[in-house]
Amino acid sequence: MSAVLEVTDIKKNFGGINAVDDVSFDVREGEILGLIGPNGCGKSTLFNCILGQLTPSGGEVKLDGRTVTGLRPSELNKLGVSRTFQLLQVFPKLSVRENLILAGQEHQGNMASRLVGRSDAGLTEAANQMIGFFKLDHLAAEPAGGLSYGQQKLLDAAMAFMGGPRLVLLDEPAGGVNPTMLADLKERLIAINREKNATFVVIEHNMEFVMSLCSRVMVMAEGKVLAMGRPDEVRKNPAVIEAYLGH
Repeated sequence: MSAVLEVTDIKKNFGGINAVDDVSFDVREGEILGLIGPNGCGKSTLFNCILGQLTPSGGEVKLDGRTVTGLRPSELNKLGVSRTFQLLQVFPKLSVRENLILAGQEHQGNMASRLVGRSDAGLTEAANQMIGFFKLDHLAAEPAGGLSYGQQKLLDAAMAFMGGPRLVLLDEPAGGVNPTMLADLKERLIAINREKNATFVVIEHNMEFVMSLCSRVMVMAEGKVLAMGRPDEVRKNPAVIEAYLGH
C-alpha cells in the first residue's frame, strides 16, 4: 500500500519547550491509524503542524508524495485533507443536511465560483448519501443544535468525510459520547473505511475505542514517538504501560 501521508522528523518548539520532537510516521492508503498518549504529550500540536494551524520548527510533511509542509489549512483542504476538532464544529441553526452541504463546499472551488454556482454547490445528493451512510435520515431536516451530543458527533464525523477527502484526521471523536452512540460511531467509521477505502488518523483517549478501531497505533510521550505497532503489541508494551501508569 502506498503512503497517503508521510511525516518526517517534525519538530515544534515553543521557546525552550520541545512540544513535538523529531516525530516520523506514515499513514498508508485505506488505513486507520490511532494516535494515543498521556495529556500534554504533543498529539494535538502534531495534528496542528500537519494541518497548517501551526508552522513546524523543522521536518517535512508529504501528501501523496508532494511536500505540503507549511501550507495553510484552506490549501490542504483543497488537496483533500479534512479534520474534526475536539470541540464540535457544527452550525446549530442549520439543518443536518445544510451542515453537510456547507462542509462539502469547502472542497469545491473558490468563493466566487460558489456565489455564481448552484445554491447548494450541487451537493444535495452527496449530503443525502452521507446522511444515509451515517444513519441520520430521521434527523436530516432537523437543526443541528437540537441533536443530542452523540448525534452531533456523528454529524461532525460525516461532515469531515464530505467531498471524498484523501485523508481525514479525527481529534477525540469518542470524547463525551455515551456507549450506545459510541458503538454507532465506531460501526460507521469501520464501514466507511471498508466500503470507501477511507484513510484516517484518530487521536483518542478511549483505549477500548481506538484499540478496536485501528489497525496500527502510535504512542507519544513527551513529544516523541514511544511505540508503534498493532493494537495488541502496543497494549502489552512495558514502555507504554509506564508512560500511562508510572513506574
